[in-house]
Amino acid sequence: MQSTGISIASMLVLISAGIVGLLGLAHLILTFNGPKLQPRDPKVRPLMESVHPGITRQTTMWRAWLGFNSSHSLGALLFAAVYGYLAVVQSTLMFDSIYLQALGVVVLTAYLVLAKLYWFKTPLIGIGLSLLLFLGAIASQVS
Repeated sequence: MQSTGISIASMLVLISAGIVGLLGLAHLILTFNGPKLQPRDPKVRPLMESVHPGITRQTTMWRAWLGFNSSHSLGALLFAAVYGYLAVVQSTLMFDSIYLQALGVVVLTAYLVLAKLYWFKTPLIGIGLSLLLFLGAIASQVS
């Protein structure tokens, strides 16, 4: 059996990033397809489409909702792309950089807090697992 050359720590970060990427991709798809991210009450969407947020009249609450959900998804996809790349292609850079490790922990912890306070069980479990894997990768590098 041939070794891929990817360390356990890199594999843990890659899986961690993959979980976040899958959550982000699913969220982006559901934002524009199907009823999952639409209000259950059919009266709410027309109101969101006609009401402006207090900050501007250049958009509606519905368009802002779509934009916020899209940008949230893109943030998760960016995290996955950057940390997946670092894990596979630049693992020495990542594991030698306290900044990159701390940034990953901070971002995942922030997502975990948001999931606990505002979201639901699926992202909470996924992000919690991702954070544990990421921390495990860092811990495995401590000599």
